[in-house]
Formats: sequence, C-alpha cells, structure tokens
Amino acid sequence: MTRKLWKVGTNSGNDGCPTLYTEPGTDTYVVQGDPVTAASDLAQLDLADGEAAVTVPRELLANFGPKEPVHVPQFITFEDFGGMFAKVKHSAWRLETRRRYASDEATDTYAQFLAEGRVDWDLDDPWCAGRREQSALGKRFERVRILDEPPTVGQRYLLDNAARNTAVGEDIRVLTRSAADDLALPAEDFWLFDARVVALLHFDDADEMTGVELITDPVQVLRYAQAREAAWHHAVPYDQAAGNLPM
Repeated sequence: MTRKLWKVGTNSGNDGCPTLYTEPGTDTYVVQGDPVTAASDLAQLDLADGEAAVTVPRELLANFGPKEPVHVPQFITFEDFGGMFAKVKHSAWRLETRRRYASDEATDTYAQFLAEGRVDWDLDDPWCAGRREQSALGKRFERVRILDEPPTVGQRYLLDNAARNTAVGEDIRVLTRSAADDLALPAEDFWLFDARVVALLHFDDADEMTGVELITDPVQVLRYAQAREAAWHHAVPYDQAAGNLPM
C-alpha cells in the first residue's frame, strides 16, 4: 500500500532536493537527497542489502528534523547479537555484574562443578574454535567479572570457566563488588564492540537473559567506554582472585 507522505521542509525551493518528509501519525521520516554512489564512499558505510545513502545539509535536519529527544530502546535478536562477534573489527569487551546466570546452571559443566569443584572444559567445541580463530586474527576479547566477597557459587564457576576463555585467546580480569561500587560502574551487563557500539544485556528476576538492547548514541557509548577504562585499570587477572578474595 502506498504511504501518504507530508513534506516537512526543504532547502532547495518547492520542488528541489534535499527534502524531508514524514508519514502523518508515525515517527518515520523519508530523506530525499543526492545519492552516494562513489565506491570509495560506499566502502566506508555499513549498508545492508537494499539500503542506500544520500547526502543532505546540516540545516535541513536542524531546521525541520524532530527537536524533542525521545529514547526508544532498540532491541536486536539473539541471532543478530551472536553475529556481532564475527563482525567485530578490533575488540569486544564485557562487564559481567550478576551473582548468577540461569543459563550456566542448566549446563553439564555446572553440574560437574557442583559435584567436583572443577570442570573438564572442551577446548575444541564450536564456541572455543570460533573464539580462537577470531583471536588469531588479532582481535581482542576481554572481560571484567565483578565478584562478591566471598564469591557466589555462580561466580566461582565462572572463575573456573575463565581458564577456558583464556586458553582460546580472551583476557579475563576480576574486580570486587565494593571496588566496582566505589568506581560507580554500571550495575548492568554489557558488551562494548570496537568502542562504538554497546550491546546492553537485559535479565529478568530469575536471572534469565531476556533481550539485547543496541546503543549507538555516541554520548551514551562514551559513558560505557569510560566505565571500561576504569574497570580494566583496577581489575586484576582472574588467577589472582584466590589470593585477593575470601573464597
């Protein structure tokens, strides 16, 4: 069905380009501008199949774009979230803040940890193979895990898990919760990709991950990048945790 568009404003007279349109009753805008066609320019853009880019002057958006700030969370599928690790160019960094993860407790490795206090990790499973391959390309995968004092069972399981992560190229550090509170770190789990995109992980009261929110606003991303810098500076390698924490 053809949409009915309403012209919001233009910088080029009544009929020219560029122009901004909206569909009445929605928050959707259509931008008319000169197409970007140079191969060197297109190579710098992350365009999906069927997408196109146009250029417009700043005044068009400043004069006729929406003025009121509205935060609309952008959620992505778990499949798209998983794909972000294959597309990372330089680094992926995670802050882990929770006392337990329900998904861990459903695994055979968690059951072995409860029974034996240790795990026989399979370093050739698909996850390990993929992370090892990405790390071999020079990409950095780093985490800071916040630990209670003493650590919970779930956190001690993840300390054992850190040996597996390290074996396939990740760098795992830990930080006490009291230190994290002193640093005013976010009380939420997130991944920071290439210091420009944040994947904020949402959990319910049962510690099940329920969704992944994508954050690309540079101002917000900067706050998470600053949290990373503080956490990474004060955290210690995971294998030093036993000497610095009551277990």
